[in-house]
Amino acid sequence: MFTKKLSLLLLLVGALLSLQAKPKAKPKLLVFSKTTGFRHDAIPVGKLAMIKLGNENGFTVDTTEDASVFTPENLKQYSAIMFLSTTGNVLDEAQQAAMEAYIRNGGGFIGIHAATDTEYDWPWYNKLVGAYFLSHPKQQEAKLLVVDRNNAATKHLPEQWVRKDEWYNFKNINPDTHVLIKIDESSYEGGKNGDNHPMCWYHNFDGGRAFYTELGHTKESYEDPLYLQHVLGGIRYAMGSHGKKKA
Repeated sequence: MFTKKLSLLLLLVGALLSLQAKPKAKPKLLVFSKTTGFRHDAIPVGKLAMIKLGNENGFTVDTTEDASVFTPENLKQYSAIMFLSTTGNVLDEAQQAAMEAYIRNGGGFIGIHAATDTEYDWPWYNKLVGAYFLSHPKQQEAKLLVVDRNNAATKHLPEQWVRKDEWYNFKNINPDTHVLIKIDESSYEGGKNGDNHPMCWYHNFDGGRAFYTELGHTKESYEDPLYLQHVLGGIRYAMGSHGKKKA
């Protein structure tokens, strides 16, 4: 009788130990880069850069241009969804509904560059991403003003960050976002948003979290450690508790 009880106890201890030893599933990021308008040539290097960021920072990355993955059941596996320079109408009505449900259930969103040149007929998306693309001048160097450095996406950046990229002018700007970076329109030609010209922001929205950075048009961006750390901070914010790296 004692031997039986001891065997049972050992089995239970073994089962508990195996459960404890089981590695915790890594958070997952979905990188979506479908385009129906202009296609940025930085998309392929951007996808590779996101995979590398994931490998180095404890999260898994899936990349796709297939909108059929936007179903309520499939999106549940992701801690955040990134729109990497998407353009035009990329989701149908059912897929849009799945995306809305995903955010309302606490999901995260990251918009990179042309994510604001996407889904002009979907008002909910306008609020989520934070603005719509209006126009842009030629690529040139400009001065970015980092107005909030108390954030994972900006704490490593200088207060004035000079870099070359393609600088968007915006319309339908959501006033309820928290702006991290503005651009100094006196430092380049072609700005149309005036003294308050946001370039990066985040906000809690409709039950979830959204982060957007206008930066990332050029291929060179995805080899720039400052830029990649900036994007990583946005990913971690969008992932919430899932994206926090343990010390």
